[in-house]
Amino acid sequence: MPAQRYDVFCKVVDNYGDAGVSWRLARQLVREHDLAVTLWIDALASLAKIAPRVDALRDDQVLAGVRIRMWKEPFAEVELPDVVVEAFGCELPQAYLDAMAAASRPPVWINLEYLSAEPWVESAHGLPSPQPRLPLTRYFFFPGFTPRTGGLLREAGLIEAYEHARSQPAARDVLWKALGIADPSDGIAVSLFCYANHGLTSLFDAWAESDEPILCIVPEGVATAALDAWTGGNVPHAKQSLTRGRLTLATIPFLAQDEYDRLLWHCDVNVVRGEDSFVRAQWTTRPFVWHIYPQADDAHRVKIEEFLRRYEVGLDEEVAQRASRFWLAFNDDQSDAAALAWPAFRAVLPQVSAHGIEWVNRLRKLPDLASELVDFCNDRL
Repeated sequence: MPAQRYDVFCKVVDNYGDAGVSWRLARQLVREHDLAVTLWIDALASLAKIAPRVDALRDDQVLAGVRIRMWKEPFAEVELPDVVVEAFGCELPQAYLDAMAAASRPPVWINLEYLSAEPWVESAHGLPSPQPRLPLTRYFFFPGFTPRTGGLLREAGLIEAYEHARSQPAARDVLWKALGIADPSDGIAVSLFCYANHGLTSLFDAWAESDEPILCIVPEGVATAALDAWTGGNVPHAKQSLTRGRLTLATIPFLAQDEYDRLLWHCDVNVVRGEDSFVRAQWTTRPFVWHIYPQADDAHRVKIEEFLRRYEVGLDEEVAQRASRFWLAFNDDQSDAAALAWPAFRAVLPQVSAHGIEWVNRLRKLPDLASELVDFCNDRL
């Protein structure tokens, strides 16, 4: 029998978060489930940043077994697949919807929702949503942290690869050398992938006055305003660094997904943003901070608090309070909140790291998202 065909649609909103999840899912569906996958994406340049072999000027190409097509209007007439995955409610092209409605057997239509730890997603996961104008049904598929959700993206062998890399001290040295970074053997390494944040300059000051060396690794194009202000316009170029006091700022090229994973593996603390890096940071077991995109009426704060409520189960109360305070301070975007909360958070990093192992052991008992998605769709084909 020919392979089942999946179309994944992605409209880039968060530069790399939407593209990152869609690209990672598409690759796993091909590699582990032998599916024929086409990724329709409206911003090839964003995808090329995390998958450098992508040609941003080619409308139709194949990479890692995934057919990548430029999503543009007017939308091309195509053969319908077995399953359509609409990533993050990106709204399918009208011509494509009309073709689905006219088909004698329409594809299974999935709306892959944003990840949330909020309790309500359990009751919403898998619900059908009949369309008011077309004879079609769309199913809501929610990633999550419990058996009553779709789980998290986790490719086969991920945990084992991380554990192997951590057991090889030379692997960290090789990574630092490839990135042009001096080995922070007597201090801690922090990767910084965040949105604009007014509190960063004060945090940099606190790190510069730290009792230990701190290496802060920043991909090109991230936190540019704060870096420019703190360095007086002397932001290091890629593979260069600047040291002030106990803080060394090292700029690195924007990394492909798999290379970024390795960076997360070898840093002591990871500051992440968007859904893809948020999930990948968790699989490392290392302490991390999620910088969520701010929303009106502080709706983002609820999402952070609900995640922390789940994540901190089993963690010592005082340790959990210190971790939560730093997370919320970093996300409050106030001038000195994160800097003031840092020392208390730094003091409990060993306990948070140990807890990260327990957290991953809980998560790895759940089915991975790609497998859950395939099973869900097979039940409806």
